[in-house]
Amino acid sequence: MLGKWSVWMLSLLLVVLAVAACQQPTPVVQMVIEEVRETVEVTVEVTVVVTREVTRASAGPVQEVVVTATPVPPRVGGVFVAAAPVDATLLNPVLSVDSVSATVNRFLYPSLIGQDPFTGVLTPTELARSWEISPDGLVWTFHLRADVLWSDGEPVDGDDVKFTFDAIAGDRVESPLKANAQAIASIETPDPQTVVVTFREVVCDALRELAVGLLPSHKFAADFSDLATNPQNLAPGVSAGPFLFHAWQAGEQISLVRNEGYFKGAPYLDGWTLRIIPDRAERLAALPEGSIDSLALSPAELTAVALDPSLEVHTYRDDGYAFIALNLADPTAPQPGLDESGATVPQTPHPILGDVRVRQAIAHALDVDAIIRKAYLGQGYPLAANVLPSIAWAHNRELTSYAYDPGAAQALLSAAGWVDGDGDGIREREGQALRLALLTNEDNLARIDAAQLAAQQLAAVGFAVQFEAIPFGQLVNQLFNQQFDMALIDWSGLGNDPNDQRLWQRSADAPGSGFNFVSFANDRVEELLAAGVAAPGCDPAQRAPFYKEIQRIIHDELPYIFVAGTVGSIGYSRRWQGIEPGPWAFYWNVEKWSLQE
Repeated sequence: MLGKWSVWMLSLLLVVLAVAACQQPTPVVQMVIEEVRETVEVTVEVTVVVTREVTRASAGPVQEVVVTATPVPPRVGGVFVAAAPVDATLLNPVLSVDSVSATVNRFLYPSLIGQDPFTGVLTPTELARSWEISPDGLVWTFHLRADVLWSDGEPVDGDDVKFTFDAIAGDRVESPLKANAQAIASIETPDPQTVVVTFREVVCDALRELAVGLLPSHKFAADFSDLATNPQNLAPGVSAGPFLFHAWQAGEQISLVRNEGYFKGAPYLDGWTLRIIPDRAERLAALPEGSIDSLALSPAELTAVALDPSLEVHTYRDDGYAFIALNLADPTAPQPGLDESGATVPQTPHPILGDVRVRQAIAHALDVDAIIRKAYLGQGYPLAANVLPSIAWAHNRELTSYAYDPGAAQALLSAAGWVDGDGDGIREREGQALRLALLTNEDNLARIDAAQLAAQQLAAVGFAVQFEAIPFGQLVNQLFNQQFDMALIDWSGLGNDPNDQRLWQRSADAPGSGFNFVSFANDRVEELLAAGVAAPGCDPAQRAPFYKEIQRIIHDELPYIFVAGTVGSIGYSRRWQGIEPGPWAFYWNVEKWSLQE
C-alpha cells in the first residue's frame, strides 16, 4: 500500500478517524417521578440493580426496577503480531518508499492531517485541530493541538511541520515526496500552535499534499545534513504515535511498545510486532496457529481463512490498481526529465517500447479478463485508465480496456517492422529479436501468476518474454533507477482525488527517486495536470474535464497496461476486540484494540 500517499506506495498487500457521532435525542419520559420513597443499590459483578419505590401522578405507589450493565474496561495487555513477506527499509517517512516501512512509520510519526477510514475524507483529527483558507485559496492557516508530545516530552508543534516540509523541498536528499512541496511558496509559524502555508497557486488537493508523517525537528540537524544518516532512521529514539520503537532485528521482526503519552490515549496493547516471514506457506499457516494475528491475503488464500471460525476476513475495494509499467526510455542510459534549470532533457527512446504501436500490440495481446479470473481469482475489476471509478466525478466512463485481439496485436507489430522471418515464433526487426524482460516481486503469488499469464499471451503473438520474480527491494531499486523493460506491480493509497501528477510529470522523472520511472513525457498532460489542480474554486465540475482528457491520453499513449483495479483482503484473529477496519485504514483505532476476555 514505493509510496499510500500523500505518498503513493508500491503495494505489498500489507495493511499498513474518527467518525462523527450524532448526538442522541433526549428521550421522552412517559412516567413522571414525583417522589422517591426509598433507594437501594446492589452491585453484583457486572450488573447494577436499582430498586426504588415511586409515586405516579395518577396512581398509587409502584416499584420500579432498573437493571444496567456496569461497563467493564478493556483488558490491558497483549502484543498484536502482523506479518509481511519482506522487511521495512527505513523508518523515516520523508525518505521511505515501500508500504512495509509506511505501515511502521504510521505508528511512530504523527501526521498534520487525519483521514476518515470509511470515506477517505481528510479530517482535523491528528495534529491539526482546525484550519482556514484565504478567499483566494492560496493561504492555509492550521491551528494545532497543544497536547501532542514526542515521547521525550518535547511538543509536536509548528517547528516540526516546517522542518519536515523544508526537508522534503531541500536539496540535501532526494525525497520521493518532493512533489508534495513543489507548490508551497512558504511555511511560517507565528506561534508554536499555528502554521501558515502559502501556496504559489491554488492547489485543490492541498490537504493531501500536507498529509505526511512529521519528523522530530529537535532530533535532526537544522540544515538537514544528517537527514539520510541520522540514527532515528533505523532506531527512532522518539515517537508521537500510539507506539514507541523497541527493536529491529533485520530480516526477522520489528517490535514496538505502548506509548503511554499518546495524545489519543495509551493503547490497551502492550505492543505491536511485525514478523518478516518470506515463505508464503509459512505465513499462511501462522495465522490459524496463532503465532501471528493478521495477514494480508492473496486471492488464493481467502477460502482457507474464511472457513476458519477463529479468524475474520475484511475484504474491500482498494484505492489502487495493478498494472504493467512499460519503460518508454532506454534503460541502459536513464536520464532525468528535467535538468537543474528546469529545461526538458531529451530522452533516448526504449528500442522496443518507445514505439506506441508495440505498446498497443501488448495491450491487445493481453487477456486481462482471464488474468483477473485466473491469477486474481476474481478479486479485481477491469480498469481502462488511471483514475479509479470510485472518484466518480473525474472518472472517464467513456474509456474501455483494450479488447483482447491477438490478430490486431500481430498486425500492429508487423506495421512496426517486427516480423517472424525465420519461423521460430519470435519476431525480429533488423536483426534484433522482439525480446523483453518482465519483472515482479517474488513474494506475491497473484502477481507472479498474472505475470506468467501475460508472458504466455505475449509469446503467442511473437514476443520473447523473459519473466523473472525477484526480491521486492531489488525490484524497487530497478524501478527507481529506471533499469527495466516491463514490471507488473500495484499502486495503492491513491486517495480520493484524481491528481496523480507525480506519476506523469517530467519533474517526477528522476532516476533514483521519482515515481515517473516509465519516463512518460507529454506537454498536453503537463498543462492539464497544472490546470486540474488549480481550477478556481476547486469545483469538481470544473476540474473533471482536465482529468478526463488526461485519462484519454494515458489510455492512448500506454505508459501503463492497466491490469485490474485491486481488491484487498486481510485475515485477522477473533481473539482481539475493537478492530473496525475501513477500506481506507485497518489500524485507524489501534489504541482501542484489546484482547477478548
